[in-house]
Amino acid sequence: MHNSPARQLRGKTTETVRQLIRWAARRRRTATGLLLRGACYGAGTGAVSILAVWVERQL
Repeated sequence: MHNSPARQLRGKTTETVRQLIRWAARRRRTATGLLLRGACYGAGTGAVSILAVWVERQL
């Protein structure tokens, strides 16, 4: 049979994956900016935490 449910599901899944890849490619710049922002926030939070621990130990 050429129209088996498994073949239809595979075709639909492949198309969904293609659409997802296209969607991600269009939003790559935004995602990169958000990733950079998150990394900066994380680095800043870590630095402040380490500084706070250091100050507490000095007192």
